[in-house]
Amino acid sequence: MLRFLTAGDSHGEALLGILEGYPSRIPIDEESINRDLARRQSGYGRSDRMRIAIDRVRIVSGVWKGISTGSPIGLIIENKAGRKGGDLPAQLGSVPRPGHADLAGSLKYGFKDVSPVSERASARETAMRVAIGSLCKLLLEPLSIKLFSHVIQIGNVASPPYERLSAKQRLRVERSPVRCSNIAAEKSMLRRIDLARKRGDSLGGEVETVVLNVPPGLGSYAHYDTRLDARIALAVMSIPSVKAIEIGSGIEESRLPGSQVQDEMFLTRNNSVRRRTNNAGGIEGGVSNGEPVVVRAFVKPLPTIRKSLRSFDMRVLRSSRAPFVRSDTCVVPAVAAIAEAMVAFEIARAVTEKFGGDSLNETKRNFASYLRTGGRGLSS
Repeated sequence: MLRFLTAGDSHGEALLGILEGYPSRIPIDEESINRDLARRQSGYGRSDRMRIAIDRVRIVSGVWKGISTGSPIGLIIENKAGRKGGDLPAQLGSVPRPGHADLAGSLKYGFKDVSPVSERASARETAMRVAIGSLCKLLLEPLSIKLFSHVIQIGNVASPPYERLSAKQRLRVERSPVRCSNIAAEKSMLRRIDLARKRGDSLGGEVETVVLNVPPGLGSYAHYDTRLDARIALAVMSIPSVKAIEIGSGIEESRLPGSQVQDEMFLTRNNSVRRRTNNAGGIEGGVSNGEPVVVRAFVKPLPTIRKSLRSFDMRVLRSSRAPFVRSDTCVVPAVAAIAEAMVAFEIARAVTEKFGGDSLNETKRNFASYLRTGGRGLSS
């Protein structure tokens, strides 16, 4: 089974990752992983820390002469500005920040200083998740399964979802400083971020990840923890600052009658199933149905802001103001890249469970056989 672990702190020497269950014979391109890491670091609204050092991955096991071996893949991303010797920075002290893990983590683990909590709860850890997700995309590419992510809202400025975009608009996302497909919306988003920065505040928003060419049959309705939508929800909700998730048109559907929501089905001449809508977001009953998988994540504004909020000192139990350390104004574009990585992992995990294969060739044979014998349509 495909699974991963990460270790490392925000200001530690390095982030560590282990990806297990990855098939052999997959060409591994470190530069493609580094490009995804750059997408995570970029985006209008990030802090100066993103310019201190560019994240680059180093693969230390599980790859031989550029090809995966089937052994666990070990990865390292060094923190160029990280501490040496294990000492934690003392800049946060004993005053927890509202909206952060500071207080809850300190109460759980018995700290009077929030630094040990903030170091691991920090979104810095997601750099390794992006690297692991990039490896998963390399697994999915030979099966023609592709992922696309973009920003569809920052603050109160909205941009169209994937289904309403032209091919040209989809291509411009990678050139946009806020990963936005719409030029007018992009300009408004940039102005909102500038205004929030000037006011010492932060902004949240909404990102969309779409998975194309997903075969029907991934996931299962048999158990609660095998449902594909539940697994994707867990993966995306685990991203720091993500507070809600939507599959397909789930939120809008809750306000409409069923006759306007369900995706009607039509048979083609070769007994393939087609739908004119995809309100279900490609998943029905916890199982992929052959339509694009559509996942939207809602990102709260970051809790570390210059506009200091009320808090208290855990050591002396007196009211205080929350501390400010270097922070981003808006991380929504970065979350788009992180969400894409987490969805890629869950899709790859479901693919390896269904089609098995110790090597890529074996997985491809099983995948092709499934499609040939009814995976894309119905037998008569």
